[in-house]
Amino acid sequence: MAKVAMIGAGSLVFGKTLMADMLATPALAGSEYALMALTRRRLDKMHAFVERMIRENGAKATATSTTDRREALHGADYVVVMIQVGGMDAFGHDYKIPMKYGVDNCIADTMGAGGVFRALRHIPALMEIAGDVRELCPNALMLNYANPMAMCCWALGTVAGLNFIGLCHGVQTTMDLIASYVGARKEEIDYLAAGINHMAWFLRLEKDGQDLYPVLRANFEKPEYYANEKVRGEVLRHFGYFMTESTGHLSEYLPYFRKNAKALGLYCDEPDFGGETGAYYKYGLALEEKFAKMDPLSFESAKIRRRSAEYCSHILETKETGQVFRLNGNVRNDGYIANLPRGCCVEVPIFVDRLGLHPTVVGDLPMQCAALNMTNVLVQGLAVEAALRGDPELVVQAVALDPLTAAVLTLREIRDMVGEMLEAERPWLPQFEGKKVRPTPTIVVPKDLKRAEVPLDPALAIANRFTTLAEVGTEKK
Repeated sequence: MAKVAMIGAGSLVFGKTLMADMLATPALAGSEYALMALTRRRLDKMHAFVERMIRENGAKATATSTTDRREALHGADYVVVMIQVGGMDAFGHDYKIPMKYGVDNCIADTMGAGGVFRALRHIPALMEIAGDVRELCPNALMLNYANPMAMCCWALGTVAGLNFIGLCHGVQTTMDLIASYVGARKEEIDYLAAGINHMAWFLRLEKDGQDLYPVLRANFEKPEYYANEKVRGEVLRHFGYFMTESTGHLSEYLPYFRKNAKALGLYCDEPDFGGETGAYYKYGLALEEKFAKMDPLSFESAKIRRRSAEYCSHILETKETGQVFRLNGNVRNDGYIANLPRGCCVEVPIFVDRLGLHPTVVGDLPMQCAALNMTNVLVQGLAVEAALRGDPELVVQAVALDPLTAAVLTLREIRDMVGEMLEAERPWLPQFEGKKVRPTPTIVVPKDLKRAEVPLDPALAIANRFTTLAEVGTEKK
């Protein structure tokens, strides 16, 4: 039977959900689950809960726990990664320091300074895990749940021979919403979604061969529909396609929705993940406080009812049985989306069978969709290089290209903010040891300053003297 290594198994959300899904999958009966985390605090509690799930549901499985990653990985068939380097302490800096500078975030784990710094923490750890996988279980499939998904998987795509996929639930959960918006059952809708993680586009939506987009667009002109999804609704209305992420996430990835109080009031006025400031950080703190007072798993039912929307157990089931399964996953762009850079991370339809992963060639995205994706892809690429090379200047440049940050801060403010975050998060950033953001002193320009005389090429003099084409034409006459 299969051996599944669960790396970061102390995760209260993913650890519990994914284990329940796998234990509910008959094709995985008899599997061994190696739960691994860096400390015993949560690991032992999760192990006890998994044992209770096995016992109370009569599941055929064994579960072990260890703080030794190599022990967990040795001989594994599947490696599920759900790490959070630095925990809530590091995440607090991701959210609080940008907020101090005026950059308002709801989630702060995928883009912006928070997303970049989460990538700086996670990528070195993921590269170590990938190295161990190549040595200890080279034929294993690595399933990554760690965010920022696109940056993490971009880095994993640089590891030769690594068999991996990045998994998210944005597409399948958004389909539930779309079904309700167009008045159809989810099972009746055929769709094609592609782009980048958290910013993939539903390129086609059909029922019985009929295009559902006219219905979706018409409904989003109605206040009662628009009020549910203001950010996604605005993007649909102006760019023509519906996207895979909620207001809380999507509002951070574009410059239009959180840059000032007016924009926040118009588009991000729903509570919690509907756009509320600091919603994810507050949620995480509440979980931490709850866990500090008691073990929530000891009070939670261990009864397994049905599998969740997560793809993980379905992929393992398919690999074990050979039955074909279709999903949207994150992989290295080896030509699957033609108008996004090769080597970046893209989210595309993937078919899975016993032989492995078979990503679909989508071709070109609509021009406007690719353009919006590229505003994020450029940040991702710089952040990955910064994480791999330990280069503070690349961190500054990545954050400076972030659409929301650039809409709020000057370059000098961005540099100061990144410098402050680097110092605050230094305990979790070993690749930056001894390195700092380069200071750029403020240049004071007196009002009565006489400008420096700069000699110009005579051929360029006329262009420098005149400010309009009409004047240039007059001079020539």
